[in-house]
Amino acid sequence: WLKRSSPCVWCAKRGCLVEMKLLSVPSLAALAPLVSALANASPVQKVITLLTDLEAKVIKEGEAAHATFAEFSEWCEDRHRNLGFEIKTGEGKVAELKATIDKAASEISALQSTIEDTSAAVATNEADLKAAAKIREQEVADFAAEEKELMEIVDLLTRAIGILEREARKGAGAAMLQFNQADGVVGALKAMVEASMLGSQDAQKLTALVQDAQQEGDESDEEQAPAAAAYTSHSASIIDTLEGLLDKAEEQLDAARKKETASKHNFEMLAQSLEDEVKYGNADMDKAKKNLAAQSELKASAEGDLKMTSKELETDRETQGTLQQDCMARSQDYESEMKSRGEELKAIAEAKKVLKEMTGGAEAITYAQTSLLQVNSAAGSALRTTADLANYEAVRAVRNLARRMNDEALVQLARRMASVMRAGAASGNDPFAKVKQLITDMLATLERDAQADASHKAYCDKEMQETSQKKIEKTAEVDKLSTQIDSMSAKSVQLKQQIAATQAALSELTKAQAEATKLRNEEREAYQQNKPDMQSGLEGVKMALKLLREYYAQEGKAHAAAEGAGSSIIGLLEVVESDFTKLLAEMTVEETQAQSEYETNTRAFEIEKASKETSVTHMTKQAAQLDKSVAEASSDREGVQTELSAILDYSAKLDEMCIAKPETFSERKARREAEIAGLKEALTILENETALL
Repeated sequence: WLKRSSPCVWCAKRGCLVEMKLLSVPSLAALAPLVSALANASPVQKVITLLTDLEAKVIKEGEAAHATFAEFSEWCEDRHRNLGFEIKTGEGKVAELKATIDKAASEISALQSTIEDTSAAVATNEADLKAAAKIREQEVADFAAEEKELMEIVDLLTRAIGILEREARKGAGAAMLQFNQADGVVGALKAMVEASMLGSQDAQKLTALVQDAQQEGDESDEEQAPAAAAYTSHSASIIDTLEGLLDKAEEQLDAARKKETASKHNFEMLAQSLEDEVKYGNADMDKAKKNLAAQSELKASAEGDLKMTSKELETDRETQGTLQQDCMARSQDYESEMKSRGEELKAIAEAKKVLKEMTGGAEAITYAQTSLLQVNSAAGSALRTTADLANYEAVRAVRNLARRMNDEALVQLARRMASVMRAGAASGNDPFAKVKQLITDMLATLERDAQADASHKAYCDKEMQETSQKKIEKTAEVDKLSTQIDSMSAKSVQLKQQIAATQAALSELTKAQAEATKLRNEEREAYQQNKPDMQSGLEGVKMALKLLREYYAQEGKAHAAAEGAGSSIIGLLEVVESDFTKLLAEMTVEETQAQSEYETNTRAFEIEKASKETSVTHMTKQAAQLDKSVAEASSDREGVQTELSAILDYSAKLDEMCIAKPETFSERKARREAEIAGLKEALTILENETALL
């Protein structure tokens, strides 16, 4: 019995046992070789199967490596493109900042030159004003001394003439006799001193005045001047001579006063001009200093931004170079890996080819007894009964698995296995071929389902990942465009507000200038109307003074002239003349100053008006450009938003197709793994029962 059963045991250990061990491989991909193993595969065939599995594994790893490299390559391209954009933007910003710095440096140099020139001009004007004030002080002092001296001379001559006229009216007397016997004016003055009519100091001043007059006559006449008596003979009398000196003194006094008025007016005009120059120079210098500070701050800020931007640009360039090296190195590694994997696949294919072509005869000779022993073992009734028991246990295990998993396909498989086993036992045929076919069909079904689920999940993962990435990108682009639109809109509104404010200020400035022009015209008209009146009044006062002086200076009046009242009137007229002269000079100075201020303010108005109009034009252009950019960005945002809406719709469809399922992929996978584990348990039962045989 042992000899008869020994081949069966050998068969069970060499063939059937191998088949059941192969069925215990946990993965779905390993179930396919089990079907071939059920057909009493030889070790050579198993090697070929293993090589086929290895080939599939290498191909799968190659596909995974290709997908990873494709993703890495796409990342390299995106990163390189983004770095290129960043570098281009950085280079443009660096160029812009350098231009800003150069412009600010030029402005700073020009402003420094302006400040130096203006400071020098202000210092020169202040020095000129100080020097003019000093000269004016000296002129005032000289005029005061000259006026005092001339007024004293006029007073002396007036008193001397009065004394002589009074003595002449008294008639013959000792004093008059002395006057008549006097040798000229000088002698008459001595006689008056001796008669105690005139002080010696006053007489000396008059004598000096007479001698100066005689000396001037000598210089103006080519012939030798006559003596004092001869000089007296040229004049009707000593009184006429003194009156001539009085007229001359008064003319000198009047000329000195006119000169003083003119000097004062000229000084006031010069001082006003210099003060205006200093005032406007200081204003220009303050403005230039403010602009200098602003340009210096702008230059410092631009230099700081340039330093930071240059550093970032250099970092981007280094990153770009490193990125290129890394991507090239990874590409070379991938090429080497693919080449090595190709060589491995080539070696596997060649090995399979060699095994198939060259081991057929040896395989047939070596493993021919295996089939014979299996046929002989099938004839024993005891082995069939044990097999029936093992088959029953296997069917029962499959049924239990079907109940546990609630899988109708497994229930049908268990029924078919039981039917095949019963039919084989009744006919004496080997049931394993049909069982193999049943398992093959089930495994094919499971494999198709698994592949379909895996493909569907891969598709869903890929599409959902790409859709999510596109959604993020489009959302970011919409947010970026929205931020740009909001920023440009706010800036446009701000510019329009500034334009309105500038136009309002320009309108107010124009209105103020118009009022200033109207006021200046009114002042000019008033001056032009008042000036002729003042000049006419001044000429009238001068004519009245001349008439009164000439009348009261005459002798031989037929009545007793009111010389005292006349002198008082003349004094009052002199005061009026001085007031008229002063007022006319002040009117002229005020008119000149007002005209100068008006012209200065007009120039400042024209400059400010041109500046504001230029600003309005520039800001209007900027606002229009911003509005245009806002419209373009809004159009771009609408396009991107449309794309984003399409992506969101597609994402919702993907969610509905890939997520909203009663049973997820992981649940289906777990279920299939449980089914496979149950089938393995059934195969283990068959294996154990066969081992007992």
